[in-house]
Amino acid sequence: MSGPPGLDLDRLREHLAQHAPGLVAGQLRAELLVGGRSNLTYAVTDGTSRWVLRRPPLGHVLATAHDMTREYRVLSALGPPGFPVPPTVLLCPDPAVLGAPFYLMAYVDGVIHRDPAELERLGPDRVRALVLALVEVLADLHALPPAEVGLADFGRPEGYNDRQVRRWKRQLDASRGRDVPGIDHLHERLAAAVPAGGAGTIVHGDFRLDNVLIGPEGGIRAVLDWEMSTLGDPLSDLALMLIYADRPMPAADGPTRPALAVPGHPDPAEIAAHYARRSGRDTSGLRWYLAFAAFKLAVILEGVHYRYVRGQTVGPGFEGIGAQVAPLVRQAHETLDGSV
Repeated sequence: MSGPPGLDLDRLREHLAQHAPGLVAGQLRAELLVGGRSNLTYAVTDGTSRWVLRRPPLGHVLATAHDMTREYRVLSALGPPGFPVPPTVLLCPDPAVLGAPFYLMAYVDGVIHRDPAELERLGPDRVRALVLALVEVLADLHALPPAEVGLADFGRPEGYNDRQVRRWKRQLDASRGRDVPGIDHLHERLAAAVPAGGAGTIVHGDFRLDNVLIGPEGGIRAVLDWEMSTLGDPLSDLALMLIYADRPMPAADGPTRPALAVPGHPDPAEIAAHYARRSGRDTSGLRWYLAFAAFKLAVILEGVHYRYVRGQTVGPGFEGIGAQVAPLVRQAHETLDGSV
């Protein structure tokens, strides 16, 4: 075997030689890209060309999660109409090659802003412009007619919010390794007040600043990490973006702080208003969506923590994930109570 954990480069090269002849010109090298907390992402090169490979984590794959075929399909559908996503290259649904399904996409040059100091160095004007551009990209995604891009059957918008509440409770139950105070009561509160939602759109499912590649001119070059995309309620994407903006960003040097604390970052009310103007949607009932987004993120992080304590994760930065779950649960309760 050659390559980083989870990626056998010899087997990958054999597969590409058979299914994408002429693609690879030399010996393959790869490195694990840090930052992801779910699917594993690798930069792969033959010395001339570069690609990115995505595959599920090494263990504890939950039902409906880490679906490479769905992620590949939505990327392939959104690229032709001009939405900023990496071009797709090849899908391999056969787990016999690398131990799990995977796909290959083109490498897109750009910067991912994960560190508050990096973001602050842009200056207040550029930070503000970047965040508002991100909101516009989200609204533009929600404006794409699913049938026109070949995604009419990509999900069931009717009853989306109700199914999401049930789904993330199942995900929580499948990742239980410790007691998380208040999380079951939070689920009960959310389930008792599910909004009907409006017309369904394509939703990303994990839309946030550090899931986009930014070019040197400040434009958004590609939206990444589509594993949870489907057809559903667009306000769920907006709410999750706001929850992420209020979470501490990991800092390489200096104190952690949320993106909202970086000078120039629009506040949640301005973000919601900008989205409403761009999309034409009513955002006045956002409170439930914000509480549910905090619950969803808590479940995601609990799943990452579950895999970490069992040695099923690869890369640095997982040791502090578990401590982030309880504050999200408290925030969701406070949001439903109207205290935040």
